[in-house]
Amino acid sequence: MISTWRKRRSARKSNSKKQIGEKSMELLMIPSHFKCPISLDLMKDPVTLSTGITYDRLSIETWIESGNQTCPITKKVLKSLEPIPNHAMRKMIQEWCVENKDHGIERIPTPRIPVTSSEVIEILRKVESCCKSQQGLESGRELVMKMRKMIKESMRNKRCFVTNGAGKILSSTLLVLSEKLSVGDSETMEEILSTLTILLPLDGESKSILGSKSSLNCMIWFLKCGSLSSRRNSVFLLKEVMRMEEIWRVEELLKIDGALESLVKLVKEPICPTTTKASLLTIYHMVNSSQLSNEKARSKFVDLGLVELLIETLVDCEKSICEKALGILSGLCNSEKGRKRANSYALTIPVLIKKLLRVSDMATGFSVSILWKLIGKNEKKDNVALLNEALQVGAFQKLLLLIQVGCSENTKEKASELLKLLNLHRGKVECIDSLDLKNIERPF
Repeated sequence: MISTWRKRRSARKSNSKKQIGEKSMELLMIPSHFKCPISLDLMKDPVTLSTGITYDRLSIETWIESGNQTCPITKKVLKSLEPIPNHAMRKMIQEWCVENKDHGIERIPTPRIPVTSSEVIEILRKVESCCKSQQGLESGRELVMKMRKMIKESMRNKRCFVTNGAGKILSSTLLVLSEKLSVGDSETMEEILSTLTILLPLDGESKSILGSKSSLNCMIWFLKCGSLSSRRNSVFLLKEVMRMEEIWRVEELLKIDGALESLVKLVKEPICPTTTKASLLTIYHMVNSSQLSNEKARSKFVDLGLVELLIETLVDCEKSICEKALGILSGLCNSEKGRKRANSYALTIPVLIKKLLRVSDMATGFSVSILWKLIGKNEKKDNVALLNEALQVGAFQKLLLLIQVGCSENTKEKASELLKLLNLHRGKVECIDSLDLKNIERPF
């Protein structure tokens, strides 16, 4: 009891001291030359422009990145857009903070000096030249590691590397190394893959280079034989490449041994949710098109057991994975082989009905589309069993509710067609009572 009372008393004292400190800080006047002319706050990282005016780095960089090329105070055009660190001013501000620590003011930490455009250009030039010569691979790898460390330090550093074409140069370097695809170069290529992942999203030119035959072979090689981190990085980059939706890239992937198996493995044996999503998105772009190459991809994915794997994944998964899995399943069901596999799997209809109105509008749309492909496209003699099964798990009531609460025109049209088919068999099968749906979780 006594110890509890002592704790309360000390807490009250500390709170009262804190309040006194806050009041003192409010009364304390910050010297005007320590304030940033833009934010009017105490400068944490003072930098000086070519006009001689000092600003806080964050404020002036925001000003310049907005497209301004003049000094906010003097209105003069800047000779250089690279602000120079004002170390003398920073030390003065730090000393003032230490002197006034009793007023609740904390000493500002010494900031890391951000990388400049000239430094970035020099590093990228060295990386390019080192990796082209077999003798300089070790130095090249160390430079790429240094790059990655710099990029991770701040968003400002990342923007500087992106602006100066780091994505294009690293992609080109990976292409040069991947044409040899030597195990001795694998460490350097792994570092490049990791650094490219940090630079995402990449520009169109970088993605085009990564989408070349040799680069695709390299990424698939890491996807099959690499460490967990390199497999993760490879699938992130593959996702970026496949977003370009160029058919010949799908054809190239189909030619590479083990490419589709590696993508399916990442869904079957997940490394982390983000990797699973990246793998699903890559597969989605490969199966959702009417082109011949995409038809071949669908056929191969079906043979690899992806239909059953996706349905099992849908039983219990988060919203984002659910949407992507349903999108792929919808694409696979565009082929006759995919529809047959889905129809023959016992969980297909119950899982699809369960996802209606439970996840999101997108998931509901995909679920209706898949049901329409499975039931509406079948011959009448083949879909009786499917219709009966759908009625037994409450498809009629859910589809009716979906039309009542509203959905897209395309989804509404398919739902209406399904309701007409289900209505013909409604009297022959014992359906779930609509009252069973009263506690349904709806996204509206």
